[in-house]
Amino acid sequence: MPPRTRGGYASSAPRRRPTGSERRRRVQLRDVEPAVDRDPVEHPQHDRDETEEVFEGVPGGPIDGSILRSFHNHVAAKIWWGEDRAPLKLVNHGAKLQLWELDTERSRIYETVHRSGLAPLTSCSHRVASRPMLSAFCERWQPETTTFHLPFGEMAITLDDVASILHIPVTGSMISFSQPLRVDDANALLVELLGTTDVEASRETEQCRSPSVRLLWLRNHFSTITDASSEFATRAFLLHLVGCTLFADKSATSVAVVYLELFRDLNMVGSYAWGAACLAYLYKQLTTATRFEVRQLGGYLTLLQAWIYEHFPGMFSSPDLSYTESRPRALRWRPHVIPDSLQSVRERLDRLQISDVCWEPYMDHRAEHPFPDIAWYSGCIKCGLVVEPYHPERVLRQFSYIQTIPPWPFTPPRPDRSILLDQYWERWTDHVLTDHSRGRRCQYSGSGESVPEYMACDTRNARALTLLRHVISGGREQSLDHFWGALNEEHSILAGSDETSASHNTPSPATRPFFSPPTFVYPPPALVNPPPPIVPPPPVTVAPPAPVADPSAPASDSTQSTTVYVRSKRKKKT
Repeated sequence: MPPRTRGGYASSAPRRRPTGSERRRRVQLRDVEPAVDRDPVEHPQHDRDETEEVFEGVPGGPIDGSILRSFHNHVAAKIWWGEDRAPLKLVNHGAKLQLWELDTERSRIYETVHRSGLAPLTSCSHRVASRPMLSAFCERWQPETTTFHLPFGEMAITLDDVASILHIPVTGSMISFSQPLRVDDANALLVELLGTTDVEASRETEQCRSPSVRLLWLRNHFSTITDASSEFATRAFLLHLVGCTLFADKSATSVAVVYLELFRDLNMVGSYAWGAACLAYLYKQLTTATRFEVRQLGGYLTLLQAWIYEHFPGMFSSPDLSYTESRPRALRWRPHVIPDSLQSVRERLDRLQISDVCWEPYMDHRAEHPFPDIAWYSGCIKCGLVVEPYHPERVLRQFSYIQTIPPWPFTPPRPDRSILLDQYWERWTDHVLTDHSRGRRCQYSGSGESVPEYMACDTRNARALTLLRHVISGGREQSLDHFWGALNEEHSILAGSDETSASHNTPSPATRPFFSPPTFVYPPPALVNPPPPIVPPPPVTVAPPAPVADPSAPASDSTQSTTVYVRSKRKKKT
């Protein structure tokens, strides 16, 4: 019998001392099976619509909770209730790309990378990312609509933005995985496609504790390989490239081995819709970062930061004067860390107006890079097991069209129906917005027009809420006249009345006071059995006494009568 220990009988397997972080988290170690990566690519959570309950509304937020059903867990709702969150930690690998540059001396690797359509990523990545700016925009993201909710309406990163900013293909085959990759399968892929040994592959995945490999490990083992084994080096370089850019996860040091399957046939690398996959992955990372307990933001942050620079040039951007339109638009800007705090950026976003937005930033870029028609596609975009909705009808102003009331956002299907999603994407020309759905173009280029009904409801609710907020914050110091006046003004706002009609002498029905202060003069209460009304008696005709005959008066045959009204005896004596 084995010797007895404190925890039971001694095991033949070697024991390992837990690290400090593991002790703090109270994680039970397992010596056989390493922990599985919790990255959304490996373990997506698309059952949010089945588990989330519909809330009744949040003060200062959406009143109707039928659309934004997850808002009760949103960081914006927590901030409203007084729970603030620090700026997010950003996963940005722009500096790591410089450690493994694409060398023209190895011609076979250089040519393969350029045929893949991913070569622009080697030069357009920003080395610096602004934490307050990206964190403030992340707080404006809504997962159900996949758009940023700003004071003047919704905006989103579209496929046109991806194509113009990064110059990578947005058309082609969807990036699909049938199921999550296990650690044993990851080891087999490393041996087959990178030429490593079983021992090296097992050691690396065990160190990552997931079916992933470190970016440093890829650079150390494959950055010095010559053209003699260029296929292995090319696959390693492409895996390192997408791990630092398109699919940067929150581990900040590793990349999932599942993407290596995309580089099995190097001649087919350019046939994938890399831009659509990058956008779906960024949507998922933004959705995850809207949860209050999340402290990191992954995805390709160069795309998000350059999009902000393009559409809000007067607020955060610093242009590069040496830029030419033949290069990706991400190189047009000089990234820098803004000195403002997160709260100051929030206040700047609260003061945004339509005139502060550049709705058509790529007009000068169209000669070199035309508008992609697939940007009008309305449906789902996918990256492996991540499926996200894409709604161009909610951001028509970014396509120079008048924004109308958008339809109800649709729920993305589960990733196990990947075959149907791939077929839907392959026939994307059948699922673009029709001319009727697009509506009318803006009268003036870049004006950001919308129909009156689009912002009427949101504007009235916001104005009324802000008005009452000032009154309530005054507490007992506010006078009754001020309070009732605020309520009247609130009713006028919610009724949709025009502000100019209040200045007319004759108020319209919508501007008449709805709330009036009490005058403390109340009508008498109605009786259950009221007494019968008092009816005065009818008038009585009484003949006057006969007059005394005047001998001097002429004789007359007619007799005059006088009507006399008899007073009621009920009348009070004065």
